Amino acid sequence: MRFTKPRDLLAIAVVAGLLTHLLLRLAYDALPPLPILAGSTLFVIGVVELVLGFNLRARIQRKPGARPVQPLTAARAVALAKASSVLGAIMFGAWSGLLIYLIPVRDQFEAAQNDLVSAIIGMIAAAALTGAALWLEYCCKTPTETPGKD
Repeated sequence: MRFTKPRDLLAIAVVAGLLTHLLLRLAYDALPPLPILAGSTLFVIGVVELVLGFNLRARIQRKPGARPVQPLTAARAVALAKASSVLGAIMFGAWSGLLIYLIPVRDQFEAAQNDLVSAIIGMIAAAALTGAALWLEYCCKTPTETPGKD
């Protein structure tokens, strides 16, 4: 298994942003206003993954007082990290697409000002989730053996 590459996440975000922008051009006036904290759930998941990353890192590096990590636990954490980084990229793209759509039309729709704030909060939360997921994936890396001196 290889580490998640930022260029892959960037490509996912761009595609999601373009699709969101195109969909909004077709149907934004039919949508209800977004809750201001609509994207905040992503931030909560990111915080959980950040804490999990620090915990697993200490255990994998065998810090004093830390329990050893079962291989299946580390594999599950990597799977969670990979899925979360992709989700974060998709949502970052979607919130960006919304923001790019809203900036020029914010005076035409009543809900646009509210949705603008929602888009910014969502982008920040999605970026936080992606960063935390990449950190968790990094923390699950096995320590490299240093050769001993003869």
